Amino acid sequence: MTTQVNILLTGNELMNGDVIDTNSVMFAQQLNDIGLTIRKKVTIADDLLLLQAEIVQLSQTAEVLIINGGLGPTIDDLTSQALAQACGVDLHLNPDAHLHLQKWAKRRNAKLNKPNLKQAYLPLGCEIVANETGSAVGFSIKLGQCLIICTPGVPSELTHMLKDEIIPNLQQLFPIPTKHSLVRFQTFGLGESTLQALVNDNLPDWPNEIEIGFRAAMPVLEIKLSAQCQKGKAILPQWQNKLRDLLGDHILSTGKTNHITIADYLVPLLMKSQQRITLAESCTGGLIASQITAIPGASAVFEAGFVTYSNDMKSKMIDVPAATLINHGAVSKETVLAMAKGALAKSNADYVIAVSGIAGPDGGTKDKPVGSVWIAWGNQQALHAKYYCIPVARQYFQQIVAARSLDLVRRKLINSQESPHYDQVSYNKFIK
Repeated sequence: MTTQVNILLTGNELMNGDVIDTNSVMFAQQLNDIGLTIRKKVTIADDLLLLQAEIVQLSQTAEVLIINGGLGPTIDDLTSQALAQACGVDLHLNPDAHLHLQKWAKRRNAKLNKPNLKQAYLPLGCEIVANETGSAVGFSIKLGQCLIICTPGVPSELTHMLKDEIIPNLQQLFPIPTKHSLVRFQTFGLGESTLQALVNDNLPDWPNEIEIGFRAAMPVLEIKLSAQCQKGKAILPQWQNKLRDLLGDHILSTGKTNHITIADYLVPLLMKSQQRITLAESCTGGLIASQITAIPGASAVFEAGFVTYSNDMKSKMIDVPAATLINHGAVSKETVLAMAKGALAKSNADYVIAVSGIAGPDGGTKDKPVGSVWIAWGNQQALHAKYYCIPVARQYFQQIVAARSLDLVRRKLINSQESPHYDQVSYNKFIK
């Protein structure tokens, strides 16, 4: 029988839209991975009586109730008090929570005040769930037959607590026999509908025994293949290989990863080949450099990039000829190739990306509409340039340009002979 889990999220900021709920997504993904099913998710405001009543009700319909939020030092943090009342116990100064607070304050050369100490007053009889990064510990307690686990609302704190404390403990308390085989592909350059159409058209006899699912997390799309029955498990490797052949170099990696940008996949390739990359960015404003330098060890492959937003700086910083800008414009094949050559010459790097485009919402023309971008990429031996029209909001435009640019270099490093799908859907009619 599947263990049932209920989730209770609390906070006025969640109710009024000041904060976007990402924690429940984190819960769903990690609980599902260990075979636990979320039966119900409830979000409520910071109201003591409402919180108490909801705790009682949700604890009656699940083996596990996870409460997220309301553990802080302020007057509207009510989880400890509401849970104590629901369990019919008193709040008391928990010595372990108090010691955690003292160590937390010492690391920051801070003095504990009364609001801080509020976080150490917990329901009598609860057990501490360690929080190595935040001031408030988590804690757990039984109410009837339900295990209640209280967690902080700060996503960065919750991430560590789930990985290091909560998920391992739940796996011990509710061991789930392996019922299914799971294969993951991390991909880039194909949307969900395109992927489904590819499978339908090229693998029309896809077996019912293997479930295929998609999870989009810009810019990476994860594909999951799962099989529960014996027949499905037996044929899973065969169909895994068929899908791998179909998707080709759109596959970034297999297995579960924490990678969030294409730079996460490119930087290790550059490290392995002991080569460096430089950048000449215009419309992305340094975003590509930011994604590369966010990766530990990036200094081994990246020494310098150039953010040349104006035409004048393109000429002064990376020697783009003024005549090129006058005759062809900033958003042109000639200009991005000149930017790439200039960046390579200035940095003496092995690889380069150069981008120049119109992010919008203004600045477009009939020949070069908003969303137009030229990307140049390559190395000292061969440079390439490609036009794309990506007519989306400014922020998404920059994200997509950064991802495609990095992916084009990734493909070059793995000697890909395939054309990415995004090359087939560009608005090439605007090329002059």
